[in-house]
Amino acid sequence: MSIRPLLAATALLAALPAAAETREDEQVWLNATVTGPVAGNIIYFAEVQPRFADGVSRLGQLILRPAIGVKLAPNLTVYQGYAHVVLPVENGRDRNEERSFQQVSWTIAKGRRGELSSRTRMEQRWLSTGGDTGWRLREMIRAETPLGRDSRSIAALGWVEGFFALNDTDWGAKKGFDQIRGFAGLEIPLKGASTIEAGYLNQTVNAAGNRTNVNHVASLTLFVRY
Repeated sequence: MSIRPLLAATALLAALPAAAETREDEQVWLNATVTGPVAGNIIYFAEVQPRFADGVSRLGQLILRPAIGVKLAPNLTVYQGYAHVVLPVENGRDRNEERSFQQVSWTIAKGRRGELSSRTRMEQRWLSTGGDTGWRLREMIRAETPLGRDSRSIAALGWVEGFFALNDTDWGAKKGFDQIRGFAGLEIPLKGASTIEAGYLNQTVNAAGNRTNVNHVASLTLFVRY
């Protein structure tokens, strides 16, 4: 298994020339996720994600996201979750977003040479600045491959995730392509099944007013798995 296609796609995103309507930013995203069993085939995850924007000068977003899931098979899990998103506004009142989501996590292939998986998520979104419900579909393809002979060695990691809005809303969502994210980095094993993922994330957002926002993100994620 190779992650070269994902890494190439991420590099292409980073290399796209900036047009006059493109705004770029340097950011840092941190993520701490805890996951484990509840009982039988019932599992959970809970995550905290602070994201620092405007040249890493301020908190741009804070996401609190728990979910409960059912393992339908060793390689297939479905989840129902909820996210509370704080969107700080400088010199103003913070905006909030509430999300309900349904998720399907599927390990497509796994072996000595690595792992290929997908994550499909459907979100229902409500913002404090409007009354409509926004529907958004997200699809991620992720691949990793060990850099050593041991399956617990450091692994090269890459993923791509596309976001698509399914309807217009009074708070600004526009039907169609919303954004794409691409990541390239390393997965570093810790005790047990826990890991750290560190690398570069490129986020390209279809913003309002025919503007494109391109964020260059240093991403660091801690996964604690019980």
